[in-house]
Amino acid sequence: MPELARQQYNNRYQEYTYPRQSQYSYGRSQTHVQPLQIKHKANQKKIQRNYFIHRVVSVAFVALLGFTVLPYGFNRVSKFMLNPTPYKEVKADFQQLLFPTSNYISNHWFLGQRSLEGAEVKRPEMAALKEGTELAGLENQLKNLASTYLSIHPSIYVWDYETGNYVDINADEIFPTASIIKLPVLVQLFRSIEKNQLTIYDEMPLTEYYRTEGSGSLQFKAANSKYKIDTLARMMITESDNSATNMIMAELGSMTDINSGIREWGLKHTYIQTWLPDLGGTNHSTARDMAQILYNIDNPNFLSTSSREKIFDYMGHVHNNRLIAAGLPSGATFLHKTGDIGKMLGDAGIVFAPNGKKYIVVIFANRPHNSPLGKDFIVKASEIIYNNMVY
Repeated sequence: MPELARQQYNNRYQEYTYPRQSQYSYGRSQTHVQPLQIKHKANQKKIQRNYFIHRVVSVAFVALLGFTVLPYGFNRVSKFMLNPTPYKEVKADFQQLLFPTSNYISNHWFLGQRSLEGAEVKRPEMAALKEGTELAGLENQLKNLASTYLSIHPSIYVWDYETGNYVDINADEIFPTASIIKLPVLVQLFRSIEKNQLTIYDEMPLTEYYRTEGSGSLQFKAANSKYKIDTLARMMITESDNSATNMIMAELGSMTDINSGIREWGLKHTYIQTWLPDLGGTNHSTARDMAQILYNIDNPNFLSTSSREKIFDYMGHVHNNRLIAAGLPSGATFLHKTGDIGKMLGDAGIVFAPNGKKYIVVIFANRPHNSPLGKDFIVKASEIIYNNMVY
């Protein structure tokens, strides 16, 4: 190789191999590489920080775009491209698209928007049950009974008026209520009457809109026949009439206003989501919530004496006496409301014993569809509860 070419080759070789050689060299050559490495790491950190800021800005921009520009663009451009219409005033209701059930299960109204609020109210209108000692012995007897009914899943709450002692077996578990949901409907009715929103003498016509199947005789009555609120309320409780229940709920402002009242009472797990009959079991509550409703019927700060007397009159003439009532002796009085759908059977009320003993009892029983074992379990549980609470 000519000398001039050899010199140029050596110079280039040293130029391109120097950084690699310096990693393995010592002394002076190493001091030239370290500053480059530190600078490189600093640049990496700076790039990562800039990348994070870029992501935050991008997410904020996309969110702003999604909440402002896209809805506007959909109404102005996309909607007409996909589905042209001459009615320009028709706009997409994103609230309804996101929350399709808000119109009929909402309980809160703010700035023209409906929503479903929780029951965390600062001052609940209902008084809470003051619980004393948990009755472990009675609970064990009921659990032993349940162990012999493997296909039955129960929820039981019992509360003694004198001592506050109680039984809690799955009492906070949410269950379908069936017709027991008519109990809070009845309470809300008399709350509205006390606020002078209606009277028990007001009349409503039976239209085809309210006529429905299931329990009760009103479904077989003549169209447009008129009934007083008092009559409808009595049929709702004594016959468990579904048509009468729907008429009362409509008069109270539908499910929305009843749910709103329930939230104001302070109940967290009781909802009405379906007109009667609720064969799917979408209306739900807990044994503890139902016990609190029963307790507050007798609360003078919640309902007047006249309202309480009317409600107890209805509840004292319930036709279905085949559940908790069947487990009580002949001298006991039971004010209650039953519920019966394929997958759930229940009863809730207040027992008055001949010796003056008084207690609340609520029993829900999830069961195989229409299984008679649900009834057997409730009757036997009622017997056990009475013998422990009274004697």
